[in-house]
Amino acid sequence: MSIIERTRDLVRLAFQLGNNWLTLAGAAITTSSAVVLIWFWFMELTSPRPISPYAGILLFLILPGIFLAGLALIPLGIWRLRRQRKLAGEAPQPLQKVDFKQPGVRRLLTAVAVLTFANVAIMGTAGLKGVEYMDSNRFCGLTCHTVMSPEYTAFLDSPHSRVGCAQCHIGHGAPALVRAKLSGTRQLFAVAFGTYSRPIPSPVEHLRPARETCEQCHWPQKFTDDKLIIRTKYSEDEANTPATSILLLKIGGHTANGTTGIHGRHLDAMERISYVSTDARRQEIPKVTYRDDNGQMVDYVTDEFKQLPPEKLAKATTRKMDCIDCHNRPTHAFELPDRAMDKALANQRISAELPYIKKKGVELLKADYASRDEAGSKIVLGINEFYRTTYPEVFKHKRAQVDAAAEGVKAIYLRNVFPEMKLMWGTHPNNIGHEESVGCFRCHDGSHTAADGRVIKGDCDTCHTILAQDEKDPKILKDFGMK
Repeated sequence: MSIIERTRDLVRLAFQLGNNWLTLAGAAITTSSAVVLIWFWFMELTSPRPISPYAGILLFLILPGIFLAGLALIPLGIWRLRRQRKLAGEAPQPLQKVDFKQPGVRRLLTAVAVLTFANVAIMGTAGLKGVEYMDSNRFCGLTCHTVMSPEYTAFLDSPHSRVGCAQCHIGHGAPALVRAKLSGTRQLFAVAFGTYSRPIPSPVEHLRPARETCEQCHWPQKFTDDKLIIRTKYSEDEANTPATSILLLKIGGHTANGTTGIHGRHLDAMERISYVSTDARRQEIPKVTYRDDNGQMVDYVTDEFKQLPPEKLAKATTRKMDCIDCHNRPTHAFELPDRAMDKALANQRISAELPYIKKKGVELLKADYASRDEAGSKIVLGINEFYRTTYPEVFKHKRAQVDAAAEGVKAIYLRNVFPEMKLMWGTHPNNIGHEESVGCFRCHDGSHTAADGRVIKGDCDTCHTILAQDEKDPKILKDFGMK
């Protein structure tokens, strides 16, 4: 049978069996959902505001699913009618003659061809926009609002806020997309049934390797220069007295003068370091294995490691060090009250002219609140009442600064504390440095010793040179022309 004859028979069969309620319902569903889809896409393109994440679920996920279901009903109705007639013992009816020379038949076939092309275009567009929407930051951060609110809030206030969530958490290619969507299905059920972790565990298991994410923009082997760190702290006295420390952080790799910086020691071209961790959060590291400049592997262990019981040692994990072992909160970092207040004062979001604002702000931030709403209202009330009763002249003449300070302290709390997710001050330690958590001292504590007596040093000058420490007006800033 020729292709022309086979096509003619298929058309005759469609004409004969297509007149059933299931096929007609599928055609109606497909047509109506297509019209709605095209209308919403037009509205999305012309609207100046970003679409709501919940409207996006309807627009990019549910409506395309309805459209596809309608398409599936059309052949399903034909198959169902044919099967019913066969089970009833009805003899196959001769195929009705379809005269392609008739204008009505040609118009109908033309309409079917055009609609088929349109359906393919709509499904292709819907699939593309659906994937694009599911990879968007708003979908990741706002769809499951309660669960992701802490991480999304921190993300928006991070140096990586212009980097898409999917670039780090999903990656490129179909396999990465499929794995992510399968994981997303599991997470969807966890959200639906309330079985998700509170807070979201850290570190994230099965995160893409840093060489596939971080090192696409940051190349550790190319870091050669030291970094100047200027940090101002404010005392909890009436004048909020500032004290500035200046460090020269040795973050470089291998330099021209023969020295090796932090990245050169930890993330060289060859894999230098692996370690054993005895806790899920990787804060307890009793053993470090280091490849020295001669290529020899040296084990540095603590006395505790030698005394570990076999059952605990069996549960320990061995990991090759990469970027996120130190930069464990590069995008989703949460601050502590003291440091957050220092930053707000240094950036002048809160005026240091207000007496005792540092002390009062930290006090209100550390108080216990039942909810974020209660915290917001009580913090604002607390700041205003303090100056109204203790410093009435300040409250009268600097009311704008008092109001700004109240909102600033409130913003710090709302940026860092989420009781509904059990995320409080210090829940997620930040391993960069050693002021807010153990950080560097997980290994650089002076107790990790090799068999030949070498020790992982914890001296201050190992990683940085202190140029000024807690000085009111460091002279070196003038020498650098920075003041």
